[in-house]
Amino acid sequence: QVQLVESRGGLVQPGGSLRLSCKALTSSFGFTVMGWYRQAPGKLREEVAIVTPGSSTRYTDSVKGRFTISRDNSRSTVYLQMNSLKPDDTAVYYCNAYDIRAKERYDYWGQGTQVTVSS
Repeated sequence: QVQLVESRGGLVQPGGSLRLSCKALTSSFGFTVMGWYRQAPGKLREEVAIVTPGSSTRYTDSVKGRFTISRDNSRSTVYLQMNSLKPDDTAVYYCNAYDIRAKERYDYWGQGTQVTVSS
């Protein structure tokens, strides 16, 4: 069982920056793939970035070079640093976790946090 507690998002001007954090309440953080997904109105939820227990990362093309995902294993926390934000980044952002050891993937989700990029 993994409980995910996300930080609050917010309203940011285009070109601005915002950092999201997500704390995982689990004793198995070292075996947990952490990720951020987002869902804009009228669109499907999409993967934004993931970081593996070994800190390998993957990003969707639209955020490469602007977003950075990282993890602090000592705090069981994953971060998403978002720079050069665009209006198209407006969405509800969800923290995601799954145990890499599991035979069948089971996803855990945070409550979601709204990020709005607007002037």
